[in-house]
Amino acid sequence: MDHEQKNEQIDEQIIDDIGNLVAEERALRDRSTDQRGLGPDEQARLRQLEIRLDQCWDLLRRRRAKAEFGEDPGTVRERPPEEVENYRS
Repeated sequence: MDHEQKNEQIDEQIIDDIGNLVAEERALRDRSTDQRGLGPDEQARLRQLEIRLDQCWDLLRRRRAKAEFGEDPGTVRERPPEEVENYRS
């Protein structure tokens, strides 16, 4: 497998991870609308999912930007939640 194929495979894995996280997030959000709502553990899990999704999307965007400009997307590393979450503030 060449370098480009490996990078494509990594991007596909990130996209798969995003899909799985979104599915779990939707399931929790659906449960949040029933009469009981979400318990503390489910609320915490939902927040974890939101943060993890932000990290995955951030990683994928930065990898794609590197590739678009002819740079190696393999040099992009996942940023910590604090950095990904605080860029909006």
